[in-house]
Amino acid sequence: MSADHQPHDLAKQAAALLQDLIARETGAPLHRSGAAELDRILARFVPRGQSLAAPVPEPAAPAPVPVAIELALGAEAREVTVLLADLRGFTALTATQPARSIVRVLNRCLDRMAAVIARHGGHIDKFLGDAILVVFGLPEQQADDSFRALACAIEMQIAMRDIGLLHLAEGLPELYLGVGINTGTVVAGRFGSGAYSEYTLIGDGVNLVSRIESFCLRGQVLISEATYRQCGDAVSVTEPLELHVKGRSEPVQLRELIAIPGHGLKVPRQEFRRSHRVEVHLPARLRRLQGGVPSGAELVGSVRDIGYHGLLLELDEPLPLGTELQLEFDFAPLDHRVAGARGRIVNGKQVGTRPFAGLEFTHLDSESDAKIQACVQLLVSSAQGG
Repeated sequence: MSADHQPHDLAKQAAALLQDLIARETGAPLHRSGAAELDRILARFVPRGQSLAAPVPEPAAPAPVPVAIELALGAEAREVTVLLADLRGFTALTATQPARSIVRVLNRCLDRMAAVIARHGGHIDKFLGDAILVVFGLPEQQADDSFRALACAIEMQIAMRDIGLLHLAEGLPELYLGVGINTGTVVAGRFGSGAYSEYTLIGDGVNLVSRIESFCLRGQVLISEATYRQCGDAVSVTEPLELHVKGRSEPVQLRELIAIPGHGLKVPRQEFRRSHRVEVHLPARLRRLQGGVPSGAELVGSVRDIGYHGLLLELDEPLPLGTELQLEFDFAPLDHRVAGARGRIVNGKQVGTRPFAGLEFTHLDSESDAKIQACVQLLVSSAQGG
C-alpha cells in the first residue's frame, strides 16, 4: 500500500466525508463528543498499532483532493425558487417592549412561519434576524416548486393575520410580513473556512429575491416574472410593474400575488388595504430614502387625501414608482404632527399639469397611526352627518 493510501489516512478521509454529509443534511457539524465517537468507530477498521491521530507525512507537492471529498465539499448550480420573508414593524416593537417580550414575539412568529414552510415542502436556508430565507427545489427539484412557494407565501400572510389578532388582544404593536419570491439559478454548496462554514445559497437568484422583498409593502407578496411564468393561469396576480433594482441595468418586472383560486387561498392584505379615505390639503415635507437613509434635497408636496394605510400626494415633479419617501406633515384636525412616517409610491397619475402619486405607508409610529385613524373616522362621520 502506498504512502498516499495509508489506512489511518483513508480513515481520516472517511471521517471528513461523513462529517460533511452530516453537516450538509442537518445544518450543523457533529459536536465534539459525536466526532470522538465517529473516530472510535472508524478506528476499528485501522490495523492494530495505527491511530487516527497519527501524523500524516507532508507530501512533497500538494496532494490532489480525493474526488469524493471534492464532491462533498463542492457546490453546484441549481434552478430553484427562493422565498424571502421579512417582518415589518419589528424595529418599532424592539424600541417599546422589554427583551423578554421581544424574544417571545419573534419566536412565536418564526415558529408559525416554520410550520407553514414545512407543510409546503420548503427548506429554511437560514434565519436572518427577523427574516427567513427559504428554498424550494433542494435537495430535489420538483415540477411544482414555484407553485408551492406561492401557496406557502399566502398561508404565511394568513398566519400573520392571526398573530396580529393575538397582538391586539395582548396590547402589542401589530406586525406585518413582506414576502418576495424569485425563480432562478443559484449556487448551492458549503461555503466558509476551516473555522466556520455552512451549506447555503449564493448567486443572482438570491440577490434578486432580496431586491424584490425590499419593495414589498406591509402584508404584500411580490413575485418575479420568472416565477409567474412557472405558475401561469393557476394564480391571480396584478399586471406587471417595472422597477429599477440595484445591480441591474434594466428594470425588472414584478407582480403582486393576489390569490390561488383553485386552492381557495387569498392574500388577506386585500381586505386590510381597504379603508375610508378623506380629502385634505396638508403641506408636506418629503425626503427620498436610499437604503433606508434620507438623501438629497427636501421635496415639497401636498397631501390631498388620506386613509389608514396610505395617502395621495400632489407633487411639483413626478417621482418613479417604487420611490420610498420619508414624510412630515401637520395633521391640523387633531393638532398632531406626523414625523418620520415612511411610504412607497405604488401608482401615479397626471391631473392637468400636476403630477400625483399614490403612496402606501411602510412605517408609521403607533401614535401617528392612531391619530390618523381617529381623524379619518372623524372627518368621514362629519361628512356623513352633513
